[in-house]
Amino acid sequence: MQSLKKLVAILASIVYVISPVDIVPDFLPGIGWVDDLIVVGALLWYLNSQRGGRSPWGVFRKRMQGSRRTPPGPPGSEDFAADFNRTDPYTLLEVSPHASPEEIKAAYRRAAARYHPDKVAHLGKEFQELAHQKFVAIQQAYERLHEAGR
Repeated sequence: MQSLKKLVAILASIVYVISPVDIVPDFLPGIGWVDDLIVVGALLWYLNSQRGGRSPWGVFRKRMQGSRRTPPGPPGSEDFAADFNRTDPYTLLEVSPHASPEEIKAAYRRAAARYHPDKVAHLGKEFQELAHQKFVAIQQAYERLHEAGR
């Protein structure tokens, strides 16, 4: 029943926007589209309210407010460096857990080249520190996987 209501609302809005018979005629430049925009806005509001009022930004905001983990501190802080170390080594190297040792080595080389200090020397001090921490975390992730016999 809900999907039928949505379908009727969408079709009615499309018919109103397309039809030449409006409250304000469409042949008036600019002004004629105001009522069409109002109808489209009302349709979007209706569809959003049927979703439970969850806009993408609202969901993001709730996730950020509801997370129990505090966001990492500025680059150079202990929390920020520890955040990389808590990350799964497969995620850091961007490989699947079923990757072969050759694939892991190739991914390590790509990631290390991306965050190597020579590659980020032209960036600001904060970005260089961040890249250094990421570079160290990538090295540690590779060592963990290499020691595990992967």
